[in-house]
Amino acid sequence: MEEKTGSRTLRDDGATAGGATAVAVVPPHRIFMMKLLHIDSSILGSHSKSRQLTAAIVARFRQAQPQIEIAYRDLVATPPPHMTLASLPGDHPSSVFAGPLDDIARCVRDESQRILDEFMVADIVVLGVPMYNWSIPTQLKAWIDIIVVPGKTFRYGPQGPEEGLVGNKRVIVAITRGVFYAYRTPAISAEHAETYMRTVLSFLGVDNPEFVVAEGVTTGAKNGAKALATALGAVQQLAT
Repeated sequence: MEEKTGSRTLRDDGATAGGATAVAVVPPHRIFMMKLLHIDSSILGSHSKSRQLTAAIVARFRQAQPQIEIAYRDLVATPPPHMTLASLPGDHPSSVFAGPLDDIARCVRDESQRILDEFMVADIVVLGVPMYNWSIPTQLKAWIDIIVVPGKTFRYGPQGPEEGLVGNKRVIVAITRGVFYAYRTPAISAEHAETYMRTVLSFLGVDNPEFVVAEGVTTGAKNGAKALATALGAVQQLAT
């Protein structure tokens, strides 16, 4: 059997019609580099329990996948802009209503677009979420407002928001809470950190986010140490 390729004729025995051997050239394999986005939002710096947890999660991935590409964003060191029409990323349909921007406003919008872009290219997102005053840090809320974009991370249908578009991402959330808000505890109705994050992620199409929770971290040194140790143990059970 013969197949023509260019000016030569190849036979399935590996020889050309002219008698020379045809050598198949196999293109080099493209190495798929996983991208991980690491987000911290605690104001406590080195004293933060959520930062310890996210660092442990990222270290686990780095050990299992040495080639993984990691982007880090500290929302306290570099706070994202709070939502206005001018600060929306350019990909947001409502950004056009801001009108002409001066140079400073353009820089703010460009930063929002960078935040959205780095989220979009990430395969894995690790979020540090301490609970402050029953909810998430304002810096993290500002980050969420930037990445919730019609046509990019969710889409509208005839009845309103219809489908999340980033369900292919793996999202791991490290939650820390000062006291106890777990199921059947008296304070459960006041827990608006984990519940809020589950709502946001589900809206964006992430139906199976993974949560590592340390709670009771301010109820005494013994309880705090136990909570952190338990959460760090859960980190080691994460699939990588």
